[in-house]
Amino acid sequence: MTAGVDPRPRLLLLGGGGGLVGRALLQEFAPDWTIRSLHRHPAAGEAGRSVEWVAGDAARVDDWRPVMEGVDVVVNLAWYRAGSDRRFRPLAEGLCRAIGAAEIAGVRRFVQISVPVATPHIETTLPYMVRKREVDRALMSSRLGYTIVRPTMLYGRGDKLLTVMLRTIARWHRLPMFGEGEYHVSPVAVRDLARIVRREAGREGPRTVDAGGPEVWRYRDLTNLLFEVSGRPPRYLHLTPTGGMRLARTLELFGSSLLYPYEVEWLVSDRLGLPAYQGLPTPLQPVREFLRGEALGVGAGRP
Repeated sequence: MTAGVDPRPRLLLLGGGGGLVGRALLQEFAPDWTIRSLHRHPAAGEAGRSVEWVAGDAARVDDWRPVMEGVDVVVNLAWYRAGSDRRFRPLAEGLCRAIGAAEIAGVRRFVQISVPVATPHIETTLPYMVRKREVDRALMSSRLGYTIVRPTMLYGRGDKLLTVMLRTIARWHRLPMFGEGEYHVSPVAVRDLARIVRREAGREGPRTVDAGGPEVWRYRDLTNLLFEVSGRPPRYLHLTPTGGMRLARTLELFGSSLLYPYEVEWLVSDRLGLPAYQGLPTPLQPVREFLRGEALGVGAGRP
């Protein structure tokens, strides 16, 4: 071993460590990997010898060669939650350039965080999804060893979904219910997703894997649990699925990012109850355990 050379492999986080999943990945990999994190602004948790922050925007990087130098594994988190094709197209093109540069650089593995299969309408018309699949296909047609990970509903401390729902209960004492709530979800913890990514980073060959949590819930049962841990009886604002999409569209027009129409359509299509990911050395975290602690944290666990 050459003196002064760090023998550890590098992990490139294209989406950076600032978001919910990014922070979990930093926590998972930082103890024994060197991380090169590319995003626009430095994020909390990136300070330290094992993390090299590279200022940049994946949509605007023309020459990826300096970023890919010495990289063993690429993990891509970079994506937006909403927007027009004018927003998604440059990002998709930038990520496709990154895939090409990773091939030339001899990157050992590329892990792409993608999304589950949606309705035909979402898959073929929504820029969010059309461009996401474009990146997935570019990776699949490359010479790289890769895993495309498609997690379902993600949760973690301060997330934009279950935590927001608990805050809604704490403030308004009710939740919207789209249809009868007979569709299914299988929430997976972001910490578990980080463990999944680490395992997949060490695999061989091309793989596409769905990643659900340990339990498949009927949606109404999960929302009833939210009320239970909040110490309140279930109370719902009943909407048809179409009414739910109209509500989400209205919120979006007023600048809210609370809920988007495609998210309602995807939820009620009953495509998010994915089976549990298999192969981790310890069990996946049950969502009930998380919700009890999070309810107290947001002040919802006080009847």
